[in-house]
Amino acid sequence: MSTGWGTVFDVVGSVLLVVGSLLALTAAVGVLRLPDTLARMHASTKPQTLGLLLVLAGSALLLRGGLDGGMLLLAGLFQLVTAPVIAHRVGRLAHQEGLARADLMVVDELAEDRARE
Repeated sequence: MSTGWGTVFDVVGSVLLVVGSLLALTAAVGVLRLPDTLARMHASTKPQTLGLLLVLAGSALLLRGGLDGGMLLLAGLFQLVTAPVIAHRVGRLAHQEGLARADLMVVDELAEDRARE
């Protein structure tokens, strides 16, 4: 009994969609449950970005279209470029505004930099 490549792509694409969705759900739970802004920021960027990339890859496998795949690739690249920048800015702003819990930090490099200025 032989299976075609279309069936393999459908199964792999579906698995990627489910795993990516579970990672996005994990990110949402982390944002709700974690204690401070920096931890929430970490939860919202790391698993959410990987989850979105997996969903986009799964969608590309299921759609198998040239133009659709190109658009999904652009969406993934945009996510990879913007997520670290936004996380960095949110983290610095949270630290400057005093929203980061100092008791949870092992090393506070921003405070050390500010003390040198």
